[in-house]
Amino acid sequence: MIMKTEGNMIQLRLKNTDSIHSKKRVLMTLLLTLILVLSGCQVNGSQNETDNNGITGEGDALENNKGGSTQLNIVTTLFPQYDFTKEIGGDAVNVTLIIPPGVEPHAFEPTPQDVLKMLDADVLIYTSAEMEPWITSVLETLDPTKTLVVDASAGVEMIASDHDHEEAADHEEDADDADDEHDGIDPHYWLDPNNAIIMVSNILSALSDKLPEKATLFSENASKLTNDLEALDQTIVDAVERFDSKTILSGGHFAFGYFAHRYGLENVSPYEGFSPDAEPTPQKIAQLIDTISSTKAKAIYYEELIDPRVAKVISDETGVEMLLLHAAHNISKEELSNGTTYLEIMYGNLERLKEGLGYK
Repeated sequence: MIMKTEGNMIQLRLKNTDSIHSKKRVLMTLLLTLILVLSGCQVNGSQNETDNNGITGEGDALENNKGGSTQLNIVTTLFPQYDFTKEIGGDAVNVTLIIPPGVEPHAFEPTPQDVLKMLDADVLIYTSAEMEPWITSVLETLDPTKTLVVDASAGVEMIASDHDHEEAADHEEDADDADDEHDGIDPHYWLDPNNAIIMVSNILSALSDKLPEKATLFSENASKLTNDLEALDQTIVDAVERFDSKTILSGGHFAFGYFAHRYGLENVSPYEGFSPDAEPTPQKIAQLIDTISSTKAKAIYYEELIDPRVAKVISDETGVEMLLLHAAHNISKEELSNGTTYLEIMYGNLERLKEGLGYK
């Protein structure tokens, strides 16, 4: 009888949660519609097909007010495509990162001002529906004759998160529940440099389509960036062969699933899911401490932009060093002012992996 009652309570909570998610989606749609009306935008009701590079929409480039020169106004949702777009576009683009520096992206929700920036862009480049579940409402509201939309994940083979491989199939069948999708599919695909190369290709296609007179420049810049990413990949392959340990011990929400899969590494984390509000159980923390003792690990890794309190507890208990493993979701104000790049972040990660896993 008690178990039955608990089951009913769980079902009730799930229904309430679904109701909350539905209300949030409705409110977001209403807000976007109101913004469009107030800004004088007209929504084109036709649906444009998406090409192989994840691009939808059409329209001509806007004229920059400075000297009348053509410059694309581009909005990106996450740091990797922000960095790649700047590298490819050069002076021909004005790139905005919609998420403020220092903000943890998994909990980010765009403000009305952010939405207006996206609706007014010549090109909108987003990471994926799994990484940005709020993007669906924005895409339903923008004018596809004005804004070219790029799904940077187009062509990437997405994988299930390490903590829940079995949910992936269920989430593919239920695309309406964006929050659950985010838990089932690992959205951090850019941490495999080969997927970053796919992102570069998608961005190149979009910029060339939108501003064809600069296509040669874009292609040259993208080719150089691709070569740099290929060199990064080979450097990591060579380094991993010399690692003493192949297991990454993380005190945070492990985002390096694609990285680990690419380079034959394993990971252990006390967390389940990527939500910054999630908390590991004491049992999971105890298991990780036991793993550190048995493997004689040298370091516990923590993630950027989140208080590493769990990693610190484990470090204090075991005496191992705390090292940053930067997933490049977003960067701090200091990193932004210093011009930090994706490549610099990844090479920094490699050096800290050498230190923590042992390097011959």
